[in-house]
Amino acid sequence: MKTSDFDYNLPPELIAQEPAAVRDACRMLVLDRATGEVEDRIFRDIYDYLRPGDLLVANETRVMPARLLGAKRGTGGAAEVFLLRECAGPEPRTNRLAFWEVLVRPGKRLKPGAGAVVDFTDEHGNVALSAEIIDWARGAQRGERVARLTTPLPSLDEALHAVGKTPLPPYIKDYAGDKEMYQTVYSRRESSAAAPTAGLHFTPELIERLQEKGVAWETVELEVGLDTFRTVDEDDPADHVIHTEFYTVSQRVVDAVAQTHARGGRVVAVGTTSVRSLESAWDAQAGTLKPRDREATSLYILPGYQFHVVDALITNFHVPKSTLMMLVSAFATREHIMAAYQHAIEERYRLLSFGDAMFIC
Repeated sequence: MKTSDFDYNLPPELIAQEPAAVRDACRMLVLDRATGEVEDRIFRDIYDYLRPGDLLVANETRVMPARLLGAKRGTGGAAEVFLLRECAGPEPRTNRLAFWEVLVRPGKRLKPGAGAVVDFTDEHGNVALSAEIIDWARGAQRGERVARLTTPLPSLDEALHAVGKTPLPPYIKDYAGDKEMYQTVYSRRESSAAAPTAGLHFTPELIERLQEKGVAWETVELEVGLDTFRTVDEDDPADHVIHTEFYTVSQRVVDAVAQTHARGGRVVAVGTTSVRSLESAWDAQAGTLKPRDREATSLYILPGYQFHVVDALITNFHVPKSTLMMLVSAFATREHIMAAYQHAIEERYRLLSFGDAMFIC
């Protein structure tokens, strides 16, 4: 197995630069993972493919305003701080102070221990948030730092919403539309640097129709990191070190999965992040799913992996040579996935985060 086995020619013009005007009106490629047969449908047709007794499990995380554009204190030079995840620090967390692992630009001018502070101003020109770069993040692979965030406002949450911007994937250029279209309609706690994009196609009305049909709906939470967009650089994918993310699977979800399988229904994961959450929560020693409360996972799913929980998958089309391509290839075989992608390209599907959907069943 080589990383090049998961490569394909991605036509730039097929990378969707904006979402579908109506969420569930995008196209959907249906792939039979046993036979490789494909069908071309519309996403709202998912109603026809789900059966009473099935269970949909979606990632309810919300994208936070993680991109901060400011000026370095003392010089006024432009600087960017990108929030990755909150972490422990040398001082207790308060409403106005917290420590975060971050990425910064320019990296050479924002080194720990050099008194580097970046100030961020609100629409009135007042400093609403400051980030002092104090240390290197533990196990940093891309120069991640630890920043001490402080604000004069009543809370950091208020400050982040005053100065932060919703980050979009690097391959989406100049999108000026409604940023809420990069959030799922069921999202809750802001904890991710990127959206669980398979869920973008659902509308409240579609979810309600499915529930009325007898399809159950539950949610997990996985804090999506920027590494979701990274490609695998190693020739052998087994040499790649996958990123760590934090996830939560409640007892309610554990019970719902058990009840679904007991009645012969399917567990349908909405997105690869839901797959990683459910499969990470599987206790191999006990042979059952266990609840997890914001535990770390570095689960790396490659072809040959045995799925224990997920029976079907709703997903988007992924970047070539990414760990997500490897995950869906593990679920439906590399040959079926590559053939399905070729079909999608020939049929001019819209690809990647704002693009069309795929149902692998």
